[in-house]
Amino acid sequence: MQRQLLEVSQENTLTRKLRRTIVWNLVRSTIHKSRFRFGLVLALSTIFWTATFCLFYESFIFIDSMHAEVMSLLFNTFFSALMLMMIFSTAILMYGGLYRSEESKFLLTCPLRAEAIHAHKFIEALWFSSWGFILLGSPMLISYGIVREAPWSFFAMLLPFMVAFVFIPASLGSILCMLVVAGLPRLRLHAFSVLFAAATFAALWLAWSTFGSTQSQALTPAWFEETLSRLAMTEQVFLPSWWLSSGLLDAALRNDSHEISRQSTFEALKFLGLIIANAMLLSLMASWVARWTYRKGYSNLEAEMPCKKRRQIFWLDELLAHGGSKYGHPIRLLLVKDLQVFRRDVTQWSQFAIFFGLLALYFYNLQSFNYSNAYASLIGHLNLAVVGLILSTFTTRFVFPSISLEGRRFWILGLLPIHRDQIIWAKFLFSFGGGLIPCLGLIFLSDSMLGLEQKTIYVHLACCIALCGGLSGIAVGMGACMPDFRESSPAKIAAGFGGTVSLVLSALFILFVVITVGLTSHLNLLRNAGSRLPDNPILWLIGGSGGLAASLVIIMASGLLATFAPLFLGIRAFRQLEP
Repeated sequence: MQRQLLEVSQENTLTRKLRRTIVWNLVRSTIHKSRFRFGLVLALSTIFWTATFCLFYESFIFIDSMHAEVMSLLFNTFFSALMLMMIFSTAILMYGGLYRSEESKFLLTCPLRAEAIHAHKFIEALWFSSWGFILLGSPMLISYGIVREAPWSFFAMLLPFMVAFVFIPASLGSILCMLVVAGLPRLRLHAFSVLFAAATFAALWLAWSTFGSTQSQALTPAWFEETLSRLAMTEQVFLPSWWLSSGLLDAALRNDSHEISRQSTFEALKFLGLIIANAMLLSLMASWVARWTYRKGYSNLEAEMPCKKRRQIFWLDELLAHGGSKYGHPIRLLLVKDLQVFRRDVTQWSQFAIFFGLLALYFYNLQSFNYSNAYASLIGHLNLAVVGLILSTFTTRFVFPSISLEGRRFWILGLLPIHRDQIIWAKFLFSFGGGLIPCLGLIFLSDSMLGLEQKTIYVHLACCIALCGGLSGIAVGMGACMPDFRESSPAKIAAGFGGTVSLVLSALFILFVVITVGLTSHLNLLRNAGSRLPDNPILWLIGGSGGLAASLVIIMASGLLATFAPLFLGIRAFRQLEP
């Protein structure tokens, strides 16, 4: 008896039931097995949302009192940047979900249409690419509505506006991914790399040309006019970001006249309808593209033959492999392997380059503002904390799972003439050396642009060395103490209990270092400037040269402790490992 394929409505019902089952199992397992991580994420998200809300609230009060006419430009710029980032993030997530996941391989063997599989993975990619927009956009828009005393209809339309808007860049990213894979099977990696690099370069150039070359004094009306005039390119009527900002601004208008208020609400509803219509159209177009290109692109990827061209050895790999003593030769070979894996993994070096590149751009533009000595010192210590937090994110995301991934290939390492301890030391040296150079450069750039004293710069550089060593030691040591050999995804390994503990310890270590050096340096600066301190002998002692030297000794000692204590614990656990 021949069976007929399911209808489209039946396939949609089946995939929706599958998504609900997956989400329910994930929530239940998270609550029962990862309560600590769930509570920590919830608490940190709440703190972040509250802090962002307070920051936007004070900023809108300042802008509304002085430059209320620039709100349209600010919204257009903000939503345009988020739309561009969501396009590329969704394209990357769709590539991994549609073409590289085990679930998609299984679904392709089922009697399902290509557009049903695409819709199933699209919802997953949409969530992961838009949660940052919701988390950052909701406090901004709510605070704006409170400052502007917007009517209740503004707050009622916030969620429909945001949900409808995120479908537009997500659909564009999905279409871009499927067309590139189907049309350029041999050049997909190069095409994604070129597009990603071009978008990053364009964003950096736009930010530098907008904020880096203003001639007027900062935070003056002339400075605002000069800066915002360069953002006028985002006010294009064909951009979805312009529809969103215009609709929200119309919805936030409050007038004593009932007729004018009703007219502004009606205009906002027209923009909402325009966004919903385009979101539905692009979603339908993405389904059409999936119908004609998804299976073809997947087949082309699976049928590719590996390239047999001999690769030339990179000069740094050659130097590490043949330079140095014979005793350190195994460690250098392991370093070469990690460097090659890092260069071949686009997700690692691209995120590394983007985050540190944006920090370098921000630090370079600090010279555009005129700060007092005390305020410059405060910003310098905050920048030190930011660099440490970014580095801790990378060590937790990429260095911590590396031990677990090596354990899965332990039978290969067991055949090599190397000791287990050398694997741990190679991981540490790779993380420490890879993070030390960019972090030192960023801190030196930040302090130079702020005009801090040489003594303060040297102290910050010493703190940076302690942070790099401590964060690398924590990530490598905790990764060896709490490995997870059952999971093959580095992201899921980093999101587990061990990765959460490593991230928390890294954050506490950063706070300890920054607060210790920040308190003594700030008091020392106020004391040298002749400012009056409270009549407290402890504060005078801490703010003196002896207190600054003592804080530096404490920081270096804590850096050594955070570096070698987790490493020794990890080495002892790795020696007893039975994979």
